[in-house]
Order: sequence, then C-alpha cells, then structure tokens
Amino acid sequence: MDKNTLLQVWPIPAFDDNYIWCIHDGSSALVVDPGDAVPTLAYLRANNLTLKGILITHHHADHTGGILQILQNLGIDIPVYGPVGDDIPGRTVAVMQDDKVEIPSPRMSLKVFEVPGHTLSHIAYFANMQANVVEPMLFCGDTLFASGCGRLFEGTPTQMSESLGKFAALPKNTLVYCTHEYTLSNIRFALAVEPNNLNLLSWADQAKSLREQGLPTLPTTIGQELQVNPFMRCDQAEVIAMAKEISGQAELPTPAHVLAVIRAWKDRF
Repeated sequence: MDKNTLLQVWPIPAFDDNYIWCIHDGSSALVVDPGDAVPTLAYLRANNLTLKGILITHHHADHTGGILQILQNLGIDIPVYGPVGDDIPGRTVAVMQDDKVEIPSPRMSLKVFEVPGHTLSHIAYFANMQANVVEPMLFCGDTLFASGCGRLFEGTPTQMSESLGKFAALPKNTLVYCTHEYTLSNIRFALAVEPNNLNLLSWADQAKSLREQGLPTLPTTIGQELQVNPFMRCDQAEVIAMAKEISGQAELPTPAHVLAVIRAWKDRF
C-alpha cells in the first residue's frame, strides 16, 4: 500500500442514530467510538480491513460498549486510545490535551484536545494537513454535533463554551465527524433560535434531502457550523437577543452565559 494513499472515512451505523467512524487506507483501519462490536466487525471483514487501533472520545457505553468484544475477536494487542480521566475497559493508552497519537498504519498523526462539557474528561482527535489527508479532520464524539452540541451531563456551560471555542479556532475546512445523526432535530431547534438565518434555512433543506435519500448529514465542517450552529454562535446578535428573551435576563455578559440559556432551552425543547 502506498504510504500516501488517501484515507477514507466511513460511517458504520449502530443503534438508532450512532455512527462508528472507520478510517482506513484500503487495508489498515482505525475505528472511532465503537459502541457496538457487531456492525464494526462486519464492516471490517466485508472490506478486508485489518484493525490497527481504536480511538475513544468519552466513557459512555454507546461509544465504548464494543471494545472488549472487538479485541477478543481481532487481537488483544490492538491499541485503544482514550481520555486519561476515565476508566474505560480495554483502554491501553491514556491521552490528554496536546498529546499526539501517531498511527503507523493507516499512517496518521492526531492531536488530542480536551473538550469537557458533555463529560468532564471528553476528548477529541484532530488530524491536520498530511500527505494522505486532503482536508483536516476532527473526530469530536458528542461535544459538537451538526447544528448542535452535546447535553451537559457532567460539565458546565463555561466548559462547553471553551471546548467549542477550541473547535472554532480550527481551519474552516475541517471536516467534523461527530457520532450521532441528530441533525434534523438540531436544525429544528436552531431555527427556533435563529429563524432568519439564511445559511441555516438553506442547510435545513439540504439536510432534509440527504436524510430522505437515506444518506448521512455528516461530515459537516467547522466553517458551516460557525454559520448555522447556535452553540457556535453565542456571540451573534440574534442568538444573544433570543437568549435574553427566553431567559428574561437583561444582560448575558459572555458567550458562556448565552450558551447556558440556549442549552437549557434545548433540553426542554
């Protein structure tokens, strides 16, 4: 296999709305957040792929539940990367902010971001421009979704705001591989926040068409999320105004205050 073979990223559907991402070069593969071993193993076998590593973003069972069965089937020496703050069954390499995950095959270099909010020790993996990566790629688990963000099970609005800020600073062409197909419901809420957002209205039509064809709405891009995702737009006048209206507060001094209001609204939407 040519060391510069372009990497492919494929969504393996699991449960009702999860995607297990498989990154491969045609022969060697990584999988991200394999909550279910059965479809993961089936995809690897159907495509004659050799699993060389597992990337975990956080401890929730729908992201980790397939690890041990995969290792039992394919080999317990396969490295499993995951956040340092969680006790994840099967994890062999604990990683933290700014660590580099170097995968020899498929050849890949990933930077780790700590992105608390959904969980306290949630991490994301970022692959910048490499010979075999046409555009930067972000594997962000349940922190950032297409047109939404993760529910705050463990972290605070301030933590989530800071985590999304790390993503906002990435190149706008960064492909965002989140792990749930929540896009249509997220768009419905986003339109309640910003009913006059023309980019969002256009995206709503596009996403609806994709789902009607049975296609995923992912990956999205950082640039698109900055245009359509209310949780990435907490510094924008229309989002701030709507948050003030919903909360009855005259002042929301920071984007984190705005995010706190619209995240609580989304939870009951």
